[in-house]
Amino acid sequence: MFKNHPKGLLAAALSNMGERFGYYIMNAVLVLFLCSKFGLSEEKATAIYSVFYMGIYILSLVGGIIADRTQNYKATIQSGLLIMASGYVILSVPILATAGNIGWLLPLTCVALFLIAFGNGLFKGNLQAIVGQMYDNYEAEAAKQGEEALAVAKSRRDPGFQIFYMFINVGGLIAPFVAPLLRGWWLNANGLAYNADLPALCHQYIAAGAAMAPEALAKMNELIPVVTASIPTDLMSFCRNYLDVFNTGVHYSFIASVVAMLISLSIFLATKRNLPTPAKRTAQTSVEYTAEEKLAMAKEIRQRIYALFAVLVIAVFFWWSFHQNGTSMSLFARDFVITSAIPPEIWQAVNPFFVIVLTFPIMWLFGTRWGRTFSTPRKIGIGMGIAGLAYIIMAVFCCTNGYPSATEFRELDAATAGALKAGPMILIVYYFFMTVAELFISPLGLSFVSKVAPKNLLGLCQGLWLGATAVGNGFLWIGPLMYNKIPIWQCWTVFFAVCFVSMAVMFGMVKWLEKVTK
Repeated sequence: MFKNHPKGLLAAALSNMGERFGYYIMNAVLVLFLCSKFGLSEEKATAIYSVFYMGIYILSLVGGIIADRTQNYKATIQSGLLIMASGYVILSVPILATAGNIGWLLPLTCVALFLIAFGNGLFKGNLQAIVGQMYDNYEAEAAKQGEEALAVAKSRRDPGFQIFYMFINVGGLIAPFVAPLLRGWWLNANGLAYNADLPALCHQYIAAGAAMAPEALAKMNELIPVVTASIPTDLMSFCRNYLDVFNTGVHYSFIASVVAMLISLSIFLATKRNLPTPAKRTAQTSVEYTAEEKLAMAKEIRQRIYALFAVLVIAVFFWWSFHQNGTSMSLFARDFVITSAIPPEIWQAVNPFFVIVLTFPIMWLFGTRWGRTFSTPRKIGIGMGIAGLAYIIMAVFCCTNGYPSATEFRELDAATAGALKAGPMILIVYYFFMTVAELFISPLGLSFVSKVAPKNLLGLCQGLWLGATAVGNGFLWIGPLMYNKIPIWQCWTVFFAVCFVSMAVMFGMVKWLEKVTK
């Protein structure tokens, strides 16, 4: 697998697994956790989620600038891992949210999220820059052996980033199981069981008491016997206790994130000596260029930057669509899919599972004579089309089943809603196509950036790629807003249209982008 690839690729991927573990823990639980712990509306919870995930990627620009200016990429990466771990430590402390402490507990939670985002910004893009430098060095060595060896070495870059991307998703495969398992264990230890709808109803009862809407009160009384063998006489005490136990189990999952960060730090410290330093400044002999040569070099750099930003714009729309997996798709799994056997958080594991399973078939496909005719920009365009296909499947399914908006659906009584809920196959199909799209876009986008970036700005340019992800994440709240306001099929149709238009624009730029990256 790692034969004919630079040494250090596996070490870099393993160093990133802890970050992916924490990322997928947050991706799986954050919106649902904010709703269940603080009683926030889905709109407010997804707004915090959007800002957090925007921060993760926009702060990668800051991390790239710091590393490029100090030329100390490895120390920047180490600092990022430690800062991320400190954020998870804060989140791991189980404190029951009450009307008396929410004024400081919610801001403290947001501070912890900022630490995770800032640490990620220092870590993520700079490790990717190191991987890019590995292939720069690998190609430089191959160039000494001739043009044929150089061409072979260059062909390894895209598969190399795909292997890197696959391995870091091992952490993402494990993480979504952790929160439900720990939460379920803690609920069972306290004589309770899991129910996705009950935390919101408990918050409503704590806020309104006997003035709670009769339909909601009836639904809560219907669900209580499902989660406990002893029927409570004091509903207020039951609601507080259920929320405390429910959320304490989630807090324990953040301890697992701390452990994962420390494992990644240990791997990085043990292997960093063998990792290259991007754009290391060395003394160079002075070279005089003619005015024509300087003009040509400046033109080439401008073309590379224009090409980079063109692809970044496409990436904005992809990540806006893709990262609905942590917002509107998590809510869809909770509300419209039968979750008695599979909690909604576990569906986040389907994506990294497919990343691991599908990476090598896709690599083989594009390693064949047929596949080699597809350039990196063309593959990105295909990926946008596949993402659109995932959403049109969702739209057709929801339209066929006559699903209303989520707000209207949640107002149905438990028996009616239960009869309308879908089986798990729709989510499996959705995540299959979205993962294929991700494998066409995310690792190949990293490869594209490493090709066009000026060599002394690798960290910054990788940060720009992540910055485009940040912009897409900044609009994540729009998905849940549509999800709650309009019929579900219309919500998914909007995402299909965005992906389809992005695909068309990308194919319109393909020849120019191929020329720039030659």
